Amino acid sequence: MQPFAKVSQAVNAQTDKTIYLVDDDPAVCHSLTILLEASGYSVQTFTAADGFMEVIEDVREGIMLLDQRMTGITGLELQAELKQRGIELPIIFITGHGDVPMSVKAIKAGAINFLMKPFSNEILLKSIKEAFSLTNVSRIRTEIWKRCRSLTDREREVMEYVIAGKPNGIIAERLEISTRTIEVHRSRAMQKMGAGSLADLVRKCTLCQESALPCPPN
Repeated sequence: MQPFAKVSQAVNAQTDKTIYLVDDDPAVCHSLTILLEASGYSVQTFTAADGFMEVIEDVREGIMLLDQRMTGITGLELQAELKQRGIELPIIFITGHGDVPMSVKAIKAGAINFLMKPFSNEILLKSIKEAFSLTNVSRIRTEIWKRCRSLTDREREVMEYVIAGKPNGIIAERLEISTRTIEVHRSRAMQKMGAGSLADLVRKCTLCQESALPCPPN
């Protein structure tokens, strides 16, 4: 892990594979730094959002791994600050304190993913790889649009309830079908959308909405 005192030097030497890790848990910072550096990334760590704010104007390239609940500025507040300053830094939230409404808010504000701790190294690295590939947003939105088009009307209806955080039992009651049928529709919808998690499904549906694509509202 790089000492904060040297971070300004590191910012000047950054590459397009730089990851800014903002998490108030030193143990998390240490373990993730080892993993990410071994995977070929340059990692700059901050144990508070306030620390990152001190060098925010120098940050232009890379992606961010961002904890939500921290002392001082929260992850969502830092995300909003970046957006206000016009700094387009792909963000992956990593948190042990989150829920569906929080993940929806983060992803609607532009986050790439919202991972709940503990998460597997494989899922994290996959999300990071995707974040670095998001330079071609048009191509990605076109692919998501094609996936949206493949959904049946019922699958879209179920997906609307799912991303709103409704449990299968409630969805089944409202649609007047069995819970087992809901599970089948939900599984097929996530498979067709290529979504590995609920947060991933919300993100992809949000991209559809931003492009006026035929995904159900949440």
